[in-house]
Amino acid sequence: MSTIAMGHAGTEAAPAEKKGLWSWITTVDHKRIGILYGVTAFIFFLLGGLEALLIRWQLGAPDKTFLSPEAYNQLFTMHGTTMIFLGVMPLSAMFFNYFIPLQIGARDVAFPRLNAYSYWVFLFGGLVLNASFLFNAAPDMGWFAYANLTSKQFSPGLNVDFWIIGLQILGIASLAAAVNFFVTILNLRAPGMKMMRMPMFVWMSLITQVLLLLAFPIITVALVLLMLDRNFGTHFFVPSGGGDPVLWQHLFWLFGHPEVYILILPAFGVVSEILPVFSRKPLFGYAAMVFSGCFIAFLGFGVWSHHMFSTGLGPMADTVFSLGTMLIAIPTGVKIFNWIGTVWGGSIQYKTPMYFALGFVAMFIIGGLSGVMHASPPADLQQTDSYFIVAHFHYVLFGGSIFALTAGAYYWFPKMTGRMLSEGLGKVHFWLMFIGFNLTFAPMHILGLNGMPRRVYTYSAGMGFEFWNAIETAGSLILGFSFLVFIVNILKSLKSGEVATADPWHGATLEWSIPSPPQEWNFAVEPTVDGRDPLWELRRANGGTLPEPARVSGKGIHLPSPSYWPIVTAFGTAMTLVGFLMHVTLWVILAGLAITMIGIFSWAFEPADH
Repeated sequence: MSTIAMGHAGTEAAPAEKKGLWSWITTVDHKRIGILYGVTAFIFFLLGGLEALLIRWQLGAPDKTFLSPEAYNQLFTMHGTTMIFLGVMPLSAMFFNYFIPLQIGARDVAFPRLNAYSYWVFLFGGLVLNASFLFNAAPDMGWFAYANLTSKQFSPGLNVDFWIIGLQILGIASLAAAVNFFVTILNLRAPGMKMMRMPMFVWMSLITQVLLLLAFPIITVALVLLMLDRNFGTHFFVPSGGGDPVLWQHLFWLFGHPEVYILILPAFGVVSEILPVFSRKPLFGYAAMVFSGCFIAFLGFGVWSHHMFSTGLGPMADTVFSLGTMLIAIPTGVKIFNWIGTVWGGSIQYKTPMYFALGFVAMFIIGGLSGVMHASPPADLQQTDSYFIVAHFHYVLFGGSIFALTAGAYYWFPKMTGRMLSEGLGKVHFWLMFIGFNLTFAPMHILGLNGMPRRVYTYSAGMGFEFWNAIETAGSLILGFSFLVFIVNILKSLKSGEVATADPWHGATLEWSIPSPPQEWNFAVEPTVDGRDPLWELRRANGGTLPEPARVSGKGIHLPSPSYWPIVTAFGTAMTLVGFLMHVTLWVILAGLAITMIGIFSWAFEPADH
């Protein structure tokens, strides 16, 4: 039987919570950093959504001049870059930060200051990337940055340089966070929580950290080589100097395909937490779900060239990558059937998180089926660079990741804030988002098969593209409005929402055993677990009910002290790389390095109880 202290013994008045802007700047509390990640990423996500709406408005009718070709290229490049690196990834990081320690029974992450550093580096990277708009130099070569489009000959301005430096800064943030969570999961689990007892969200998060640690160095190398080509006269990707443009594609997709699973595996974990709770039965096939996630990650590194079937790799390479791509559908199918098996025969509770989780399963199946089509090189050659591809990856990344992360937001919002989101507004949000999403992206399959190419800023009347583009634009407006409903729901709930109990959903994992929102130290007494669903086991042992946990004093509990050195070090890191953006301004680079070194040494020698 699991033993979890519910917080009654030694109950005292809790210390006053630290407030004010300075407390947020210096915080090293994983929960506050999770909130910072979530708020910042959601703002960037809304910015990326605005860019998408402008794109769709331009394409809503033929021969429109709402956007110039240059503005269109900048918007679609920044939309893709923003959604991937500033939206979906850090929204997942919000849940990593907030809930991994809670689900494994830990008081904090392994490296609290490194955790704060990763957030501030992420923020500065996002600001640098979007500062390009202020200089009329937003990246304009596509989020994939294919050579030779990125050479000085074809992109002489700062547009590509902003993209290179922004992504290098963001890569540092991702690697710092990945090291932190990898060590946290392996070393800070509660007594009795063996690897095969970890919540599925923690498992998928662990696999994601491995992918981050292996994939991001590859894109970092590619970005450094591109920076050298542009600023130091090397020719890694320039054919006239003996370079190979296809080398960029290999390096980019060696990162880019694992990146797809970096985006989707956390979503798998979120949905695997929600479906059992609202089906009132344990996750079906736990071990199969774990090993299928590992298999997906392993195969994800071996199928990158299915993005390159049109580059002429030859029949042997095409065959290998085609078979590998088909093979990866097997562990993905295992997960889908296990989710269906979890729901099948359950006592389903139709709450808003369940709506979004079921919507995720349905939309991801559609995206997965169209993905299997692209595993065949002849089919891929017909579909590549058409709107069919745009439909496919939006069904995977929006219909997959965003639906699942939104489900997670509704599921864990009570734990994070102590308030319940409105069920009525939540269901309005779901149906608007579901209808708007399908109206926006389903017709893209038809347009793609009818020959509409990607990355064109307009099209001529009479080509047969008008009707479906008009439907897509209307759908995008509905989709955008759905997030306004979500924002209203959040603000309304924060102000006057129903007060949440510690366990409003009757959850199975450790985070539901402590007050909502959690106190700074998470657990007054370290929990001990003896099974995969510790709270359900405890509830069964107590006749189906559990007492409401009390808020207790943290006296005698050691916690890391606040520090401003992570933000100082992050600023120095960003400043160093921005020096290269300014065409190698030496004094900026040296000043950034000096600030970084001062920050690192001050951070290292700062007293633990300062």
